[in-house]
Amino acid sequence: MDQERDKARQLKKHKTIATLCFLAMALIYIYSVWRLKYHPAIWVGYVKAFSEAAMVGALADWFAVTALFHHPLGLRIPHTNLIEKRKQDIGSNLGKFVVENFLTPSAMRPYIEKIKLSEILDNWLEKKKNRALLKHEISIIATDIIRKSNDETVVSFIAQRGTDLLGQADLNKLGASVLEFILKRDDHEKIVTFILGKLKYYIAENEDMIRERVKKESGFLIPGFVDNIIANRVTVGLANYVHEIEQDKNHRIRKEITLQLHQFSQQLREGTRWKTDIEAIRKSLLDQVNVKAYATDIWTTIKELLTKGLSSGDGSLLKYLDKPLLDFTLKLGTDRELQDKIDHIARLNVYRIILKNKNTVGSMISQTVGQWEGRELSQKLELEVGRDLQFIRINGTIIGGLVGLLIYTLSMWL
Repeated sequence: MDQERDKARQLKKHKTIATLCFLAMALIYIYSVWRLKYHPAIWVGYVKAFSEAAMVGALADWFAVTALFHHPLGLRIPHTNLIEKRKQDIGSNLGKFVVENFLTPSAMRPYIEKIKLSEILDNWLEKKKNRALLKHEISIIATDIIRKSNDETVVSFIAQRGTDLLGQADLNKLGASVLEFILKRDDHEKIVTFILGKLKYYIAENEDMIRERVKKESGFLIPGFVDNIIANRVTVGLANYVHEIEQDKNHRIRKEITLQLHQFSQQLREGTRWKTDIEAIRKSLLDQVNVKAYATDIWTTIKELLTKGLSSGDGSLLKYLDKPLLDFTLKLGTDRELQDKIDHIARLNVYRIILKNKNTVGSMISQTVGQWEGRELSQKLELEVGRDLQFIRINGTIIGGLVGLLIYTLSMWL
């Protein structure tokens, strides 16, 4: 009852506001007429046009709103007091109207959005034993899917995707981009340093081989000890020179290597010098026998690793799930996007239940409304929507005035 009294007060208040708007326009109109007669001015015509049109708009919308629930001024004009007169039609059609216009996914969304399955799931996952249970179930399902997968289909998919990728890729530009990325990060310096370190030790550990080469190339008149001295000097000199290049990041040889790599990258990207060799590599890779062999090896390795990792109690994959599950739990409490995705699952099921039983809801509404008295139904609906309908009167006053002002302004200009 308190709610109905409050709605009645609000309805009366907004009716008063709408009526005062009309009365204000009427007073302005009277003043404008008087002013034009005794103290004419250009601006008064605009005010008169606005107020005159505003009154027309206000009266028209007052009649339209009032005719829904009453006879305007008590006059039994046809097609007025519509709610009371058409109670039976409203009772029989309102249920259908609600079902067709309100019990739809888009209309129910604001209410369904209040369902927060994510909160329930978050509270459940906070417990360690529940996370362990979920991890176990995931491993069982994933292992079953992998074991039952059609190997031939998966291999064909991998082979096809690999073929498409290699066939479409510009290997020249791809190779150039990779090399440019390495050069930009100076990662090639690490490779050069690694190679120089290995080369230095290789030279030092193969002094005998160098000695043999020196003896082979020297004249037969040169004594052996001289060959040994030369071989030793060559070995030490080469090792020291390589060590010098390894330690000096600004060494001339390093700069030359970097320059050559940049030139090679440019040749790959712009020139045709390497296209033939690269196309030969592509052709070899795209050979159906090779592609299928590569795809088979890839899937066999992946399947073996996944099966072993998921089936073993202490498998790395199962251990890896611990942190993601914990992170997921923490994220679930703060990530709105993730919450929405999870809640969407629950909302879909609610949608299905409501939509499945919407005809029952429609019948209930129709029977309830049909049992009301006509006057009672009219009063209830006016209390519910009458306040908002008064804004139509207010808007009609303003819009009508603006339209009248626009028409008057155009007529003056023309």
